[in-house]
Amino acid sequence: MLKILIIILFLAVVASLFSGLNFLVKDLGDPKKRLLRALGLRISLAATLLITIIYGAYTGQIKSQAPWDQGMHPSMTNAIEGQQPDKPAQ
Repeated sequence: MLKILIIILFLAVVASLFSGLNFLVKDLGDPKKRLLRALGLRISLAATLLITIIYGAYTGQIKSQAPWDQGMHPSMTNAIEGQQPDKPAQ
């Protein structure tokens, strides 16, 4: 559920970015108000996205699957070295 929320927030940030670009390029009226509102919305969405990602990482709902992160976990280093987790290294 959290990953879906992150994807939705990311898409909303991208949509806000393109709406701001549209207001900047094509708006013939008073572009500052609509452009500033789009900027404020994009900043709010980006902050919400960042907080959601931090929350997911803190609670363990989002885990890194990068190869360089797997070696950092003690259970993975023991499995790589061929040792049992209960036995100390000799």
